[in-house]
Amino acid sequence: MELFIFARFHAKPGKEAELEAALGEVGGPTRAEPGCLQIGYFRATSDARLFYVHSRWVDEAAFERHATLAHTLRFLEKIQKLIDHPLDVTRARPIG
Repeated sequence: MELFIFARFHAKPGKEAELEAALGEVGGPTRAEPGCLQIGYFRATSDARLFYVHSRWVDEAAFERHATLAHTLRFLEKIQKLIDHPLDVTRARPIG
């Protein structure tokens, strides 16, 4: 069953450009994964430090594989220093 991911990233003051760059770097390799159906990166219009990632995966197993890949692990390590909160990722399925 298809899986949707919503991730929220709030940059530390002055780290917005680094966070945006990190999101850009991980995009290409993630899109190339066979289980990734779609991924988009967003910046909030009301808070320039707030970013979101929305992705769709063929199933939970595909996302689990994604979480173990080198580009994902590098991204997670990098952003821990750039955000002002614990990692905020929600796995979801459509209700309608």
